[in-house]
Amino acid sequence: MESMITKEQIENLIKPKIDEEDLFQVEVTVSSSNKISVFIDGDKGVTIDQCMALSRFIEQNLNRDDEDYELDVSSAGLDLPLKVQRQYIKNIGRSVAIILKNGQKLTGKLVNANDDGINLEVEKNIILEGKKRKQRIVEIMPLSYSDIKSTKIVVSFR
Repeated sequence: MESMITKEQIENLIKPKIDEEDLFQVEVTVSSSNKISVFIDGDKGVTIDQCMALSRFIEQNLNRDDEDYELDVSSAGLDLPLKVQRQYIKNIGRSVAIILKNGQKLTGKLVNANDDGINLEVEKNIILEGKKRKQRIVEIMPLSYSDIKSTKIVVSFR
């Protein structure tokens, strides 16, 4: 009888290994056809060597004779939405584009992240009383993780 490879099995397998490398899991998926995708990140980033080492480690601990699988270990790239709190913390100070669950789009600077959510620094142009033209003001918006649909890093080449 064939046993399915589970997401939990992979997560439990990699946890001690990535902890000792000072990395963290962003996402693990296992498809019905046994395509295993592991996305990792680190406070100081992730090297290709670290991805390869983790890939070899997983392969050493999963028996292809029991179950055939396809494995992809990669770093959570800048093009992928942030998934876990540690990624938000790592990216404090960077510009982010956020889509809220209500459909609202926000762009601003990530200034803080904690267990409950983040603070986003946004610039707004508003007309102040007694002024003819719009004034640019900076506002800190608290956002709860539960209100956020997706957050992506805005890569600027300045």
